[in-house]
Amino acid sequence: MSQVASLLRQGVDELGLALPAVAVDQLANYLDLLVKWNRVYNLTAIRDEAKLVSHHVLDSLAVVRHLPDGNIIDVGSGAGLPGIPIAISCPGRVVALLDSNHNKGAFLKQTIAELGLATTQIVTGRVETYRPRESFKTVISRALSDLADFVKLAGHLCASDGVMIAMKGLRPDEEMAQLPITWEVTQTLRLEIPQLDASRHLVFLRPTSTLSPN
Repeated sequence: MSQVASLLRQGVDELGLALPAVAVDQLANYLDLLVKWNRVYNLTAIRDEAKLVSHHVLDSLAVVRHLPDGNIIDVGSGAGLPGIPIAISCPGRVVALLDSNHNKGAFLKQTIAELGLATTQIVTGRVETYRPRESFKTVISRALSDLADFVKLAGHLCASDGVMIAMKGLRPDEEMAQLPITWEVTQTLRLEIPQLDASRHLVFLRPTSTLSPN
């Protein structure tokens, strides 16, 4: 077993995830593709493979246990984070990866083809202009830094009974206080990421009703 596969297996075990048998191999192949494409296209600033495992893959996998059922869109997916690890962990689930960068879109298309992620979709375009046929039960992002921007740009993608999930470092109390009244924080979770000594939080948001009670 390679070092990358060993670190992935250890991290998955520490997260307590019961993944499909092929998942670790798929995750290792994903990182192999990421390293190769990163030599030409600046997909990530991280070059060390062990850090790619902890800072990207395990960081993404840590959210899997906290995702509600239903379709999901990863906004500002970049190199496929957290969307690709989520799609690998949840085969058969509809996962959309949205990014405006065409080089990253090409990488994502090649990746889902090579990994056989048949229910994963690539959307190349700006989030604020994307109008899908069906809203998403989960809208997640680790790229949009400000919560107010997140709901402003991507809120229209969220189903009325859906949830938006922001992946953050430190708990963003100031950002939460500055959310528009049409959105509310329903939960914050502190995550422990294997092999990563850093603060990580999930912030769950949902639309509030603007209708007056009868």
